[in-house]
Amino acid sequence: MKYLSLFSDTLNELAHHKLRTLLTLLGMIFGVGAVIAMLNIGEGAEREALKMIDSMGLHNLIVESKKFEQKELKEQRKHSTGLSIRDGEISVASLPFITQFSAQKKVETYSIFSAQGKSDGEATGVSSSFFDLSKFKLADGRLLNKQDNLGFSQVALLGSTTAKQLFPLGGALGKNIKINHLWFKVVGVLQAPFLKKEQFQGIKLGGDQNQVFIPLKTALHKFPSKDLVSEITSLKLKVSDDVDPVAAAQAVSHLMERRHNEVDDYKLIVPAALLAQQKQTQQIFNIVMSCVAGISLLVGGIGIMNIMLATVLERTKEIGLLRAVGATQKDIQLQFIAESFTISILGGILGVFFGILLSELISIYSQWAVSWSISAIVLSFSICALVGLTFGVYPAVKASKLDPIDALQSD
Repeated sequence: MKYLSLFSDTLNELAHHKLRTLLTLLGMIFGVGAVIAMLNIGEGAEREALKMIDSMGLHNLIVESKKFEQKELKEQRKHSTGLSIRDGEISVASLPFITQFSAQKKVETYSIFSAQGKSDGEATGVSSSFFDLSKFKLADGRLLNKQDNLGFSQVALLGSTTAKQLFPLGGALGKNIKINHLWFKVVGVLQAPFLKKEQFQGIKLGGDQNQVFIPLKTALHKFPSKDLVSEITSLKLKVSDDVDPVAAAQAVSHLMERRHNEVDDYKLIVPAALLAQQKQTQQIFNIVMSCVAGISLLVGGIGIMNIMLATVLERTKEIGLLRAVGATQKDIQLQFIAESFTISILGGILGVFFGILLSELISIYSQWAVSWSISAIVLSFSICALVGLTFGVYPAVKASKLDPIDALQSD
């Protein structure tokens, strides 16, 4: 009952100075809100990055063919034939920790259409193992298989965006589409993408759903290719689960250097290394943003101390009267600490709502990913309460040490 009465008296005192209380609360509200928003955005960015990197496969290594001007390409082809299917076969045969590979060849696409519509996408030839090493999921039909490749079949697997463009009314399965000069039968449709972005740190994720996937051998033998370009666009190598992909990448790099006669006409991408780099960058971002937001809380705490010191001066006679009727120094300290603590608690509660609102607004207008972090809310609220309690101690001690007689005689 004593503490309930103390809390009630504290609320009444704060209510008598509404504007001053509001201005004091703002520092805590903005501080808590900023901490929550920054940590939520940081958490969201980390999870989004993890999903994007996971789409490439954490235990995969990706080798991409580089693009060059024709003059430079002629010079390079004197020493290296470029990226090829044979590179993948040799990697599996000579490196025991490479268990599987897939190859991809982008077709120079100038036209994709059906009886119902046309698409601005592109065709890509893939080996049958491509889907084993990727994160694609079927919405309808089947994936491309070995028989499609061996038979140079003219069958196609549509990305979700391409399927909607070519068949806006649905029912793509079994229908025919034309890619450049050839007709293909649709045997499957992929699910809508789960990624908001198609690139990560300038690297294409391969999850673009505005594509038509066709058998690799069909793409290589039935579509013309520019002179001197690499046989394939990219390779994806599967690393054993018990082997560190970063260490495996060194061996693959050495093998590729020997096969390409040390010609730098390819790029090796290590998703696991990208993830480690992203986590380190995100950690630095979280620390910096938390420090900036923490300064707001510190400023709010200084505001509380300032207001409480002003309150001590205003209520000097009241303090003297309370001491005269038997209130102890501990009672006076408890009363003023309760007021500063109540301000911080109210500021923390309102700050949580402000932080949630701020996170949503940032997500809407900047298209950044936001992930709700309970730990961020608990942490910011706890720090807010601690700041209010800490900065309220000095004014409370100062009030309790006032001489009762001098306090009653003050103007």
